[in-house]
Amino acid sequence: MTRSLVIAPQWIGDAVMTEPLMRRLAARGEVLTVGALPWVAPVYRAMPQVAEVIDFPRFAHGGLQWAARKAQAQAFRGRFDAAYVLPNSFKSALLPWLAGIPRRIGYHGESRYGVLTQRWPNPSRTERPPMVAFYSSLSGETAGLAADRPRLQLPAGEVAEALARQQLVPQGFHVFAPGAEYGPAKRWPAAHFAELAVLLDTPVLLLGSGKEAALCEDIVAAANARRPGACRNLAGATTLLEAFALIASARGVVSNDSGLMHVAAAFGVPQVAVFGSSSPHHTPPLNDAARVIWLKDDPAYAPPLDCAPCFERTCPLGHTRCLVDVTAQRVLLNL
Repeated sequence: MTRSLVIAPQWIGDAVMTEPLMRRLAARGEVLTVGALPWVAPVYRAMPQVAEVIDFPRFAHGGLQWAARKAQAQAFRGRFDAAYVLPNSFKSALLPWLAGIPRRIGYHGESRYGVLTQRWPNPSRTERPPMVAFYSSLSGETAGLAADRPRLQLPAGEVAEALARQQLVPQGFHVFAPGAEYGPAKRWPAAHFAELAVLLDTPVLLLGSGKEAALCEDIVAAANARRPGACRNLAGATTLLEAFALIASARGVVSNDSGLMHVAAAFGVPQVAVFGSSSPHHTPPLNDAARVIWLKDDPAYAPPLDCAPCFERTCPLGHTRCLVDVTAQRVLLNL
């Protein structure tokens, strides 16, 4: 039996895309403990193959915080045979090294000589691989990487409790996730979300973090003024696992390229994902029931989006037409 520590990524979407790696490691007998930041840890609690999840503290930016990292590493001494370091930063590899874990696996990342015992070469910056394959490759296996699809699972009781708290029935509502932590160049306009909510024949739940509550409130105000009761703002009002339960029970989900987009895909929910500055060739929703709208790939759209994907937080050209020109009617037809 191999006891393995996994150092998780810092983003919800990235964490979801590591699930096939977890599945591969568990299938060959590795007992998995995942160390994750508090807002990411619930993702791993929806992965039955993970034996233990440890909430990591967030170390301050700047400096290596040796004392804090040594104290955390001391608790790991002698517990693990291997460590998989999923982020690419030098700091993320320090804990397994300080804990003396014999095998420490990850990408070369930020010149991580010494702190890792097995370093995989960094992928090309110009040809970004699909993120699921990027993580799954750390298993050392090569077969079937392209077919890996994340899957999340919640106990039926947790789902039922979340629905009861919101007085909802399965398939009786849609979910919108209008936020995108990375920046506005990934966010479909709030006015378009509001228009789509008016066009639907079910209530719409708006999910996201507390930082997205004001954005969601704007959508609620615009939609409910035209169709009373169209939307409810739950951004910041649920735990992440409660949000997962609501997504898993929704009739459909509409989102940007975001962490909750990958959550919906991992639960197999019908969804429409609107892409702007990023690329669905790099981070697609891996779900047969997903529909992606990206004007870059639309041969009928003119003038062509030669600027996409720019991967910028804000539109360098100031127009964000890659998102503005996606209409609510078009999304509705794909939902």
